[in-house]
Amino acid sequence: MSQFLNASDAARRLGISTKALRLYEQRGLLAPVRSDAGWRAYGPEDLERASEIVALRALGFSLAQVARILKGDASGLEPALAAHQASLEARLREVVAAMDGVRALRGDLARGGAPSAADLARTLVPTAGLHVAFDLPWPWGGEPFELRDIRPLTYITGPLGSGKRRLAMRIAEEIGGAFLGLERVADPSLVSKIEPTVTLLIQDGATDTPALRALLAGLETPTPVVVDLVEQGLDRANQEALIAHLRRRGPGAQRGRQGRAAMTCFNFEYMA
Repeated sequence: MSQFLNASDAARRLGISTKALRLYEQRGLLAPVRSDAGWRAYGPEDLERASEIVALRALGFSLAQVARILKGDASGLEPALAAHQASLEARLREVVAAMDGVRALRGDLARGGAPSAADLARTLVPTAGLHVAFDLPWPWGGEPFELRDIRPLTYITGPLGSGKRRLAMRIAEEIGGAFLGLERVADPSLVSKIEPTVTLLIQDGATDTPALRALLAGLETPTPVVVDLVEQGLDRANQEALIAHLRRRGPGAQRGRQGRAAMTCFNFEYMA
């Protein structure tokens, strides 16, 4: 079985965790053989299929969608591809803007001008995301805290009683965002707005529940959102579908201060 790899080596080659490999197997997406000792062994075909799964996951597809795609079922592809296209177009606009800036600097140099350090920094360094700096609330005793380049989807995790809720609330305050607590109720005025998303998530294996609708409604805000215990009231299938949906939202999902997208979710128990 020299062509076969064990789970650790296969995961390392694919750039994923062994937990992800086991999850793919549980979903029927992979079927590795077993060695004489009972260990999973991944051959060339298994690695090729796993590479396809990893690539599809990188595009934002959930495991339910991946299963349909591998079976040749194209239903549900359009929204995901549209979201990925929007993400690529946003990145392209950033690259074009950077190229225009470099071209302008070269023009100034050709005319004998010398750009300032600030001009070079603005042109050559990627646009920074949201950042916060403040003194930590209790129980940290006012220690300075700084968080730079907050990504569109950020997770804050920690044990019970660690004070992460206070930290999340302070971050929401600093970025001018909304804090979505545990007592979530869907705004009736947003029912029609979230209906398409609910439909997509159901196609992706989710179940239409009040908890899911309340969370989706809470995310429909023009400001960044910090969510308390995002998995509250959601079973595993709903969490998987929600994670895939959040990934598909891409950088243009919500625009906060400085024009950057930001959604901070913390204490996500299950990560697909």
